[in-house]
Amino acid sequence: MFNSLSDRLTATFKNLRGKGRLTEADVDATVREIRRALLDADVAVPVVREFTGRIRERALGAEVSAALNPSQQIVKIVNEELQEILGGETRRIRLAKTGPTIIMLAGLQGAGKTTLAGKLAKWLKAQGHSPVLVAADLQRPNAVTQLQIVGERAGVPVFAPHPGTTSDLDVPTGDPVAVARSGVDEARQKLHDVVIVDTAGRLGVDAEMMDQARRIRQAIIPNEVLFVIDSMIGQDAVNTAVAFDEGVNFTGVVLSKLDGDARGGAALSVASVTGKPVMFASTGEGLDDFELFHPDRMASRILDMGDVLTLIEQAEKNWDKDEAARMAKKFADQEDFTLDDFLAQMQQIRNMGSMKKMLMMMPGAQNIRQQLEQFDEREIDRVEAIVRSMTPHERLAPKIINGSRRARIARGSGVHVSEVNGLLERFAQAQKMMKKLAQGGGMPGMPGMPGLGGGSRKASKNAPKKKARSGNPAKAAQELRDAENKRANAVRTGAAFGQPSGDFDPSQLNLPKGFDKFLGK
Repeated sequence: MFNSLSDRLTATFKNLRGKGRLTEADVDATVREIRRALLDADVAVPVVREFTGRIRERALGAEVSAALNPSQQIVKIVNEELQEILGGETRRIRLAKTGPTIIMLAGLQGAGKTTLAGKLAKWLKAQGHSPVLVAADLQRPNAVTQLQIVGERAGVPVFAPHPGTTSDLDVPTGDPVAVARSGVDEARQKLHDVVIVDTAGRLGVDAEMMDQARRIRQAIIPNEVLFVIDSMIGQDAVNTAVAFDEGVNFTGVVLSKLDGDARGGAALSVASVTGKPVMFASTGEGLDDFELFHPDRMASRILDMGDVLTLIEQAEKNWDKDEAARMAKKFADQEDFTLDDFLAQMQQIRNMGSMKKMLMMMPGAQNIRQQLEQFDEREIDRVEAIVRSMTPHERLAPKIINGSRRARIARGSGVHVSEVNGLLERFAQAQKMMKKLAQGGGMPGMPGMPGLGGGSRKASKNAPKKKARSGNPAKAAQELRDAENKRANAVRTGAAFGQPSGDFDPSQLNLPKGFDKFLGK
C-alpha cells in the first residue's frame, strides 16, 4: 500500500546522509520533498500542511542542531510525527462491563464490511471471546447469504431472521432496526459476549442511509461503532469519514484492502481529520488477513524500518511449540537433521502466512521489493511435493538417492530432475549447518558463535601453526619470495588440486568429455 510513499521518503533521507550539520536550506529541501511525497500519496492537504509544519519547526530546533547525527534525528522526528497522524497509540476494543459487547459496523457499499465482520469475529474468537454476527443489511442483494457463508468459514454463528433481498429488483421489506435489536437480545439469551452488527451501505453518502444507521445505533447503544473505509479511495476518504462521523459518531476506523496498490492517503488522513483512531486493518482476502493497527509499527513500515514485533507475534501465534521442542531435543542429542525435519520446518513457515508479507516486514525490505514481488509462493508447494515423493528411508538417508531414484521422485512430484538435484544440494548445506550448530560451533566457514563454545577451539588447536617471519628485512624478503615460488610451483604441478607431484592431469578432475582438449592436454 505505502510502497510509493516509502520509496520517496527513504530517497529523501538518503540525501541527508553524511552531513554533519544541516543548514536551513537542507531542512527546507527535505520538508519540500516530504510534502510532495505525501501529496502524491493522496494525503489530505490540511494534514500535509500541518504535518510538514511540525517537522520543519522541530528540525530547526535544538533537538537537531545539538544532535551528533542530524540526519538520523530528522528521521526520528518524521517517524514520531507519522505515528501522531496515524493515531498516536494503539487503540483496543472497549469491552462492556456487563452484558455483551456490541460492535456496529458502518461504511459505504463495497468497502468490505461483510467480509470484515467475519474477520473481526474470527479474531475475537481467537482471543477467547464468543461472538455472534447479526445480519442487519437487508438492502444489498444476497448480503445476508454472504454473511452466513462468511460466518460459517469463521466458525461463528449468524443471527439472520430475515433473508433480505436477492436481486436489485426486490423491494426491501424487513426492518433492520428490529433485526439489530433482536440480535442483541439473542446474544444475551445464548450468552455470547460479543455482538457484531453488519449494517447496510450505500454507493454514496445520503440522508436515508445515515438515518437508518442512526436509528440502529439508538436502538442497540453499541460500545463501539467502527467505520469501515476502503483504503484505495484516496482523497474522498476524508469527506466520507467526516460525513459518517457527523451522522453516526463512530468511535474507531477500520482500514480495508490495505494490501492494494493504492497510494495510502486515506490511512494517513482519516485519523488526523476526524480525531478518531484507526483500530484495525484488513491486509488481504483471507479471514486471517486481519490485524490490530499499531501506529508506531505502521510508521516504521512506511519509513522502511521494518515491523519485527508483528513478525514475532505471528510466529508465536502460529508456531507449533511441540515441534519446536522436538527440534530442540534433536539439537541437544546431536541427531541428524533429516528431510522429514526439513519438511516440518517448511510447514511451520507456511502456517505463518504469506512469505512475501513476512519478508516485507524486515528492515530494508524496500530495497529488494522487486525481487520479493517476483518470488513465487508456490515454491514451498513444489518443495513439499518433492519430499513427499520420496520413500521414508530416502528422507532419512538422502545419500542413497541415485539417478534412477531422482528420476522417479521428479515424475512423482511433477518437476524436472534438476529441481530435485537443487533441493538435495540445498538440504545438504542445511544439514551441514545444523550439524555444526549442534556441535557448538558457528556457521560453516565462520568462527564459533560466542557462548556456543566447542568446535572452533578444537579446530584452531589442530590447525598448523603459522611460521613467524624473521625480523631481518633482507631475510624476511627472501622468505616471502620463497613462499610465492612455492605457491606458484604448487599450482603448476597440480598440488593445489590435491595431487602431490607430477604434471597436471585434468582427467582426475572428472571434467566433461572433451574438456581436456580445451586445456591443451
